Amino acid sequence: FGIPALLLVTLTLRPATATAWSENDATGDIYPPLWDLAPENLLDFPVRNNKIVINPWNYPERLGMYKTLLKSSAKYFTTFGPQNFGNILWGLPLQHGWQFRTGRLADPSRVTSCGYEDGDLLCISVRSWWSCMNYYLAVIPFLGAVDAGLFGQLPYEVELLPPEEQRDDFCYSVANCRSRIPELMDDWKAYFEVNHPATFSSFILDDALHLTWKAHVSSIAYALPKFQDSLKYLSDPEAGFGEDWANGVDFIAATHFSTDLLTTNSFQAFLPQRMLTEGDVLPSIGDFSPEQNRVLLSLRALHRANHLTGGLLLKLWQKAMSTEAGRKMGQQLIEDLVSS
Repeated sequence: FGIPALLLVTLTLRPATATAWSENDATGDIYPPLWDLAPENLLDFPVRNNKIVINPWNYPERLGMYKTLLKSSAKYFTTFGPQNFGNILWGLPLQHGWQFRTGRLADPSRVTSCGYEDGDLLCISVRSWWSCMNYYLAVIPFLGAVDAGLFGQLPYEVELLPPEEQRDDFCYSVANCRSRIPELMDDWKAYFEVNHPATFSSFILDDALHLTWKAHVSSIAYALPKFQDSLKYLSDPEAGFGEDWANGVDFIAATHFSTDLLTTNSFQAFLPQRMLTEGDVLPSIGDFSPEQNRVLLSLRALHRANHLTGGLLLKLWQKAMSTEAGRKMGQQLIEDLVSS
């Protein structure tokens, strides 16, 4: 029953994005918040003691790591649209921007004012489950690119600043991360080491999508058990949604779904515009649209079905997506979801 069940879930999601994307498109707000304030070159970051020093616990600086990746890889995506819109790395900063815009990077325990308007709005809290998970989808890809030579020969080493607590949960340089999580670093390095010609073919783009999604799900798989305790700071509905979303990414990844700028904006338009609270009961959250309620309920059902089958549902889906024809089917389902 696995594949029909998943198709039903996917089709249930379909109505969710049409209205949201048309509104987003109408305003022209297609970039992550404060995109213009983020550094776009490595030497735009401070240089101290012959090291480029980046604070990944500051929103514009973490966003800047993504921006440097996009700028340095833009030449590989020139045939996929103007202004680097076709770059498949857009999915990472857009997801990070959604987390910032919806308050998911702030301190959910409220012990500090990190991430709040009455404190440091641009602060990223180490107590945020979302921010800790995102660290492994920001810093590790970035350092993987440094290791792969995407930025050329750098005049200085790159070093990341640690948070005030939980320092042992993270790594802070190419050497440090390679010594602690070599396989994950290799996954991201492999993506940036692909010998891209100046002009991509669709076949090579599919290879690139395979590599970036492989690294993406590896990052989530590594970080998910590490930050299980951080879920205690969230409401039960928000914690459940986070785990539902992490599970859903595994299904999306298998299709080699394109994470370019416009497609990603369309796809994540159905995600909740604020943190879920204890009073939120699906499928009747009052300030969410009917489509958003159905999407959250569908993600929960997908996660529960996958859990109850011991992961069999995901394995069936991955098997179906193991051929080019299967991936085209999966991609078409998601494209229908974001365009209909």
